[in-house]
Amino acid sequence: MRQTRPRTLRRTLTPAFLTAASAALAVYALRFRPKLLTWGATPSEAHRAYPGDEMVPYADGSSTMATTLPAPPERVWPWLVQMGGDRGGWYSWDRLDHWGHPSTERIVPAWQELREGQRLDATRDGSCWFGVALLEPNRTLVLRSDLDPIAGRSFDPWSEPLPAVRMDGIWAFHLSPAPGGATRLVVRTRGQSRPRWLARPFDLLLGEPAHFVMQTRQFHNLRRLARTPAV
Repeated sequence: MRQTRPRTLRRTLTPAFLTAASAALAVYALRFRPKLLTWGATPSEAHRAYPGDEMVPYADGSSTMATTLPAPPERVWPWLVQMGGDRGGWYSWDRLDHWGHPSTERIVPAWQELREGQRLDATRDGSCWFGVALLEPNRTLVLRSDLDPIAGRSFDPWSEPLPAVRMDGIWAFHLSPAPGGATRLVVRTRGQSRPRWLARPFDLLLGEPAHFVMQTRQFHNLRRLARTPAV
């Protein structure tokens, strides 16, 4: 039995297998990954700078995704400001990011107060959170995450010393009026992880695809909710 596994492994890792695996990775990196990272965004939207970008000046990874919502910015904004695990949810796949609790289907006045520096829980016990880094009503909402993956909790980005292993990033929502009384919503992410050699494979194989799945679901739900009157 001890000799079977090495032989099986050697048979699996044939030149043909390695060539096919390399080709698959190349196709993903060159053809599919750029589309995932810029889903729905125009070239000008994908390449321009946005408020909050400067918070992660040396980003290792970034994405810019966009959609058009069937309501003006002042009707979309109330849905965004009540996001949070301890508030209205995230309007995405609730089983994955809201502990199975449905995100709210209505505007809740008690959740309409939001301020810079406020924490929005991302885990049930509040050990991980998004911080409100920048807020301009009806235009810009930038959420910041600074995570120590070893400890499994968020940390204050101005604390000393910083964790040796960490994942820092922003999740930014930018709204602008669109023709027909609609809203163009552009969502920009920028992240920086340390040590990069450890975090890069995680980002490529799990982080970026997971963000695509969650963000497109949020877009879908926001388009539906935007048709609901804000008051």
